[in-house]
Amino acid sequence: MGYISGTDRGQTSLLPARIEDYVAADAAVRVIDAFVDGLDVAQLGFRRAVEASTGRPPYDPRDLLKLYIYGYFNEVRSSRRLERECRRNVETM
Repeated sequence: MGYISGTDRGQTSLLPARIEDYVAADAAVRVIDAFVDGLDVAQLGFRRAVEASTGRPPYDPRDLLKLYIYGYFNEVRSSRRLERECRRNVETM
């Protein structure tokens, strides 16, 4: 009798079609996402709330605010640690 072996890591689809399938339905990131999407960031004073017609487009301020709030709730204060979280944590992807 042989060992139990997992699926091959080199397979074409390791993750499901949507990463969102890995995030629990009651996860705090879903609340953060819904809250920030309901805000009018231009009225709150975000300077780049409306994208410019020239140059490279900036990151959406709503996405950056979501990341900042996530870091606040999970005690990740450093921007470098937030960057690391974005690479390894499925909730921040």
